[in-house]
Amino acid sequence: MESSSTDPLARFSVAGKSIVVTGATGAMGSVAALALASAGANVTMAAGNESALTEMHSSIVGDNAVMVARRPQTPDDAAAIAAAAVDAFGGIDGLLVASGMNKVGLIKDMPVEDFDAVMDANVRGSWLMAQAAGRVMLEQDRGGSVILVSSTRGKLGHPAGYSAYCPSKAAVDLLAKTLAAEWGGAQIRVNAIAPTVFRSELTAWMYADDEKGRATREAMLSRIPLKRLAEPDDFIGALIYLLSDASSFLTGQVLYLDGGYTAC
Repeated sequence: MESSSTDPLARFSVAGKSIVVTGATGAMGSVAALALASAGANVTMAAGNESALTEMHSSIVGDNAVMVARRPQTPDDAAAIAAAAVDAFGGIDGLLVASGMNKVGLIKDMPVEDFDAVMDANVRGSWLMAQAAGRVMLEQDRGGSVILVSSTRGKLGHPAGYSAYCPSKAAVDLLAKTLAAEWGGAQIRVNAIAPTVFRSELTAWMYADDEKGRATREAMLSRIPLKRLAEPDDFIGALIYLLSDASSFLTGQVLYLDGGYTAC
């Protein structure tokens, strides 16, 4: 790599880096996987929806992406995803854990099974995938970058039945900080990205031009200084930054990609 004094943008390159993306068929994960592959990274895409994963994989030009039809639900799943990256690309330089879920319901009505499902997907899945990829990175002894997908709801409560989701994302934030402290000496950086509402299948109704959608948007926009809701493409710059050498001194942070929502 050229020195930053002659080519400062070279530090933002992810070309040739082996990066694992879980939740690769979701709104954020799919945008991330496609953008990283386009930027020259070697991408291991993991998701539970095999048909959607196959379709996405077929849209990538070149041989710098492989797919694994698994979610990080068990230690074996996480280990298999990490092993696929090692087998295909010789190691792991970066990890984006974009897999997760939410189940909405007031606590007085919520079955404990729903609480457990959210915690398993968001916290246990992040922990398992970080463990599997971290073992590879530690063995390689060349550093790396881990990004866990959190939410503004890891910092803020919510009045409409988020008693599982909000605590799960708070746990993700602290997991990122804890692993940053544990792995800092090995030059493995760990950060969390915390978005607010962005366009996806789950939030499509908020973008609809009907009474419910307009009312929800107006309430959200009153708290967002940039006066718009997010699109998945809004996360590409932050992902490239955190997975590249440009962020080599940034670790243990929660980056709020929220249009200023948490500033108000």
